[in-house]
Amino acid sequence: MDQPADHPRILTGKIGVLLVNLGTPDAPDESSVRRYLAEFLSDRRVVEIPQIVWQPILRGLVLRTRPRKSAHAYSQVWTEDGSPLAFHTAAQARALQARFNAGGLGDTVIVRYAMRYQKPAMAVELDKLLADGCERILIAPMYPQYSGATTASALDAVANWIKDRRRLPALRTLPPYFDDPLAIAAMHKDIAAQFAALAFEPELLVLSFHGMPERTLRLGDPYHCHCQKTARLLGETFAVSHPELKVATSFQSRFGRAKWLEPATDDVIKVQASNGIRRMVVAAPGFSSDCLETIEELGIRGREDFEAAGGTHFAALTCLNTGEPGMAMLEALIRRELAGWI
Repeated sequence: MDQPADHPRILTGKIGVLLVNLGTPDAPDESSVRRYLAEFLSDRRVVEIPQIVWQPILRGLVLRTRPRKSAHAYSQVWTEDGSPLAFHTAAQARALQARFNAGGLGDTVIVRYAMRYQKPAMAVELDKLLADGCERILIAPMYPQYSGATTASALDAVANWIKDRRRLPALRTLPPYFDDPLAIAAMHKDIAAQFAALAFEPELLVLSFHGMPERTLRLGDPYHCHCQKTARLLGETFAVSHPELKVATSFQSRFGRAKWLEPATDDVIKVQASNGIRRMVVAAPGFSSDCLETIEELGIRGREDFEAAGGTHFAALTCLNTGEPGMAMLEALIRRELAGWI
């Protein structure tokens, strides 16, 4: 059936890939950080306290005190291109598009990125993919390990978008890849290459994952198990390639008074230094891109804690970002999920 002359032209035949990461303030100032934290900490997947209890605490205390401290931390890592998380995620989307272009799929596959909180918003980027003619879209949460507070929250945003749209594409989602051989091999290759570039031989590798309240484990969230398996598999690969290296697993970024997953990264760093470890490296295999938590929390505060406790050589390794191991892995994972579409 022909469209009316005044009907907008609808593009079709394309496939969309939306890389999704957590989110970031628009700027390293208090007002921007406050807006970001207000959205992030109002997500019921993130803070599982009844809203009637939590919102007065959030509005009356947290958003009055935390933005200043967080803004200072962001100011230490901010770049000319914005926050590290936004910069690296955007670069990953461009690099993945380039790889599809080089593989002859540039006219078929369109890659975009979005943030669960703040900009670029998921709904906006999904609308753009739809307008670009994407009748099939793969949502790719950039979290190796599944958590209700990350992966599920991103899918909540997709569900909300679905509710408000008349015309919808076919949708798929990228599964967590915490134990995928492609991911373990990419992480090992990338970390080993960074080892080789160091001016010292590490004694201990700390694998630091973002923390979660301990109660999430009791409630059935698989995140802790996913992190432990990633750490175990990486430890096994390093036992072969670096047999003298010790490997420890920890959880960072505690918030509030509730008991969080342990051991805490800052405690592990201090204790290991106090116990005689002098050469330490920290890697963050739960993060696909460098961000505030990897650069400021691990790289700056982690080093301060280590040296104050007697350590002498410290390095916080970068995430996969747009390095060859990580991009090759990401392309392979995405292509696998697009099977039957391309």
